[in-house]
Amino acid sequence: MLKFAHRFAAIVFVLMLAPGKLQAENIKVAVAANFTAPMKLIAAEFERDTGHKLTLAFGATGQFYAQIRHGAPFALLLSADDETPLRLQKEGFAVDATRLTYAIGRLVLWSKKPGLVDAQAQVLRSGNFDKLAIANPKLAPYGAAAIETLEKLGLRERLAPRIVEGANIAQAFQFVASESASLGFVALSQVYEHGGIREGSGWIVPQQLHAPIKQDAVLLNPGKGSLSAQALLNYLESEKARRIIRAFGYEIP
Repeated sequence: MLKFAHRFAAIVFVLMLAPGKLQAENIKVAVAANFTAPMKLIAAEFERDTGHKLTLAFGATGQFYAQIRHGAPFALLLSADDETPLRLQKEGFAVDATRLTYAIGRLVLWSKKPGLVDAQAQVLRSGNFDKLAIANPKLAPYGAAAIETLEKLGLRERLAPRIVEGANIAQAFQFVASESASLGFVALSQVYEHGGIREGSGWIVPQQLHAPIKQDAVLLNPGKGSLSAQALLNYLESEKARRIIRAFGYEIP
């Protein structure tokens, strides 16, 4: 079955690069907020290479899960975790054997203020800040990773009064970028550029402090039978897409 799936994906990839072979489609894709910037670039390349159009929606994985279960017409979900796509498959909302890990995310404690966040994140223990922004841990895997990190550091209860939650990782980032919060746990991809943090100060959270943020994509029922949707899944594993993903600080499985 696995060999057949790979052969089918390869056939689709060849077809999607052959002009005039497929009728162009416009498919709707739900994308985890942390993957906004790379997905915009990948979508532009995909559309240029294939002629197919993508309508992208960005938000919290938990919110997308609820929308999909209530009939939202997304062809694909690019999740911020690996649990949600699996759950959707088990519940009959996604197509079996179509999940793939397209990226492994990294969490970073970030401040727009240079020098505030040190290399060991001692700022969390010193209390030299007003608010700590995180994404809603019930909806956003990066928020759940932030809470797990605080628990491992033994700081969750102490810092709870200072935590402000964004609906998703994009809003958590905006709290810090606007300096409404002194610092926050955000996705490394949101602040990563040319091999490092582009402004302010940050601490890339060691991976042993939280479960791996494996980000899976899955074909949803509305996308079943769509060669464009299958082609996009395969495109995420192309070298062109992988270069973009790596450029934003993600790891590739």
